[in-house]
Amino acid sequence: MQLIIVSGLSGSGKTIALNVLEDSGYFCIDNLPLPLLTQTASFLASSGHLHAAIGVDGRSSSDLNQLPRGIAELRQLGLDVRVLFLEAKTEELVKRFSETRRRHPLSDEQRTLTECIQLERERLEAVSDFGHRIDTSELSPNTLRAWVKDFISLDRSRLTLLFQSFGFKHGIPLDADFVFDVRCLPNPHYDPALRPLTGKDAAVIAFLQRDPSVQKMLGDISRFVAEWLPCFIRDNRNYLTVALGCTGGQHRSVYFAETLAAQFGSEYQLLVRHRELT
Repeated sequence: MQLIIVSGLSGSGKTIALNVLEDSGYFCIDNLPLPLLTQTASFLASSGHLHAAIGVDGRSSSDLNQLPRGIAELRQLGLDVRVLFLEAKTEELVKRFSETRRRHPLSDEQRTLTECIQLERERLEAVSDFGHRIDTSELSPNTLRAWVKDFISLDRSRLTLLFQSFGFKHGIPLDADFVFDVRCLPNPHYDPALRPLTGKDAAVIAFLQRDPSVQKMLGDISRFVAEWLPCFIRDNRNYLTVALGCTGGQHRSVYFAETLAAQFGSEYQLLVRHRELT
């Protein structure tokens, strides 16, 4: 049985992710107490379910520290276990709770909403680096749905290398393992003919390919990633996110993400995401 554990901060999109998984044929259970994880997963497997998803969040409190051990036990039983962790910036979570007028699950008379979010973030610290992370701060629900579908289509036996473009003016992605800043390079935005285009368009690609500094930085980043990827593979990492940032996330960062993906695509399992193009 393939089991996906969905975790993350309240308001980050766990319900959307579980709905996508349910629509994709997964048997879904939300907010399962962790002491019941092994028993529940074993029961689902013995009942003939091939795909299942279980939501685990900060309400489990101190039990969350036991999640890595619980995952190891399930894998020893022969289950294919994967973890999807959703997060978002605090200010975005505050905005979402204010718009929906819902109470935070950890709220009480002593804590503010911001304090509740920080407490939950601390409780989930042991889980956040254990699987595939998605920062939903700048994502629409439809984009998150598409990214979850990408996640379940991956071959878990191989490392997934993810190249993500973004704009610094919208903030650095929380799910990035490496962040490269390409804002020092020539900006197509200042050419009126190129401004409405993106780094996927031929005219922008030609503009950037002509500049020696662009090609030098591209080569430097490519060599850095190639040199250190084997180290992450030896560390049994399943996912590595390389984020490329320019000012607006439309031209240079998109070009870098697409070009690097083309270079590494023949050897590694890849995902390419353009946060500001969604």
